[in-house]
Amino acid sequence: GQVADCRAADMLLDDLMPRTIVLADKAYDSNAIRDLIERRGAVPNILSKTNRRWKSCFSKTLYKGRNAVERMFCRLKDYRRIATRYDKLATNFLAAAVT
Repeated sequence: GQVADCRAADMLLDDLMPRTIVLADKAYDSNAIRDLIERRGAVPNILSKTNRRWKSCFSKTLYKGRNAVERMFCRLKDYRRIATRYDKLATNFLAAAVT
């Protein structure tokens, strides 16, 4: 909806395992989110915003994995039946998503 993505980060990172590399885009580039990830024993790989004075370490190679997942979701949105969810039954919806 109308809420920024970074507000949902607490719920998304609840079950984060230690020594995990967290891939996220610029929307999640805040000190609070980076601190939360590090407190849970994980490593953030988040692209820094252009207006940030302190730039963090960042691996472009690992970031390509996040981009591949995002492109996959964009392709699913292109598939109209999935994007609009005409199939109301879960079995029909999952069958369309898997094929």
